[in-house]
Amino acid sequence: MARPRKPLLSRERIVATALALVDAEGLAAVSTRRLAAELGVSGPSLYNHFTTKDEILGAVADSVIADVDLSMFEDGTDWPEALTAWARSYRSALTAHPHLVPFLAHGPGRRPAGLRLADAVFGAMVKAGWPPAQATRIGALMRYFVTGSALASFAGGFVDDPGAYDPADYPHLGQAHLLATHRREIDEGAFETGLRALVAGLVLQYRELGVAGP
Repeated sequence: MARPRKPLLSRERIVATALALVDAEGLAAVSTRRLAAELGVSGPSLYNHFTTKDEILGAVADSVIADVDLSMFEDGTDWPEALTAWARSYRSALTAHPHLVPFLAHGPGRRPAGLRLADAVFGAMVKAGWPPAQATRIGALMRYFVTGSALASFAGGFVDDPGAYDPADYPHLGQAHLLATHRREIDEGAFETGLRALVAGLVLQYRELGVAGP
């Protein structure tokens, strides 16, 4: 029998299948046994490409982070505008795969795309004149903010039953049952409000440093 032109298994195919599982069913659905079944191969064959389930999830996480745009840190854009554009791209990548966010929240570890992201943000802040220690804090702050905004929906946490929020108990939540209907608008609006406030606050701190710039 002629050998197939393409190998039955590849890292890319394993990662894509694992990501589809996470998106559909959550992190708990991913196991080497389940992946092997989805891919139509024997379990041990996965170990030719990955040694552990965590290594597979790491590759999945890196494939998502690789979609975050970093070009704004390389084209001469002023740091406040660059930080804002990057945060939007970062959140967009995370909200496309919400079930993966808890795994991503642990940080980049040794994942190449995650480290490139951290390096780009830190490097841009230092180049703009921020002290290295503060540049590190800015990178951490932005990761906390973006990851938190993608972790769960504020609006989605309210039920759409108008009887759930008795005015006698919650006098200011008379319209809370409508929040879930406008989930995307509210959550994106909250992110933009917070992002503008964060960047504006950083600009004030930057000016206090006496560095020429925005």
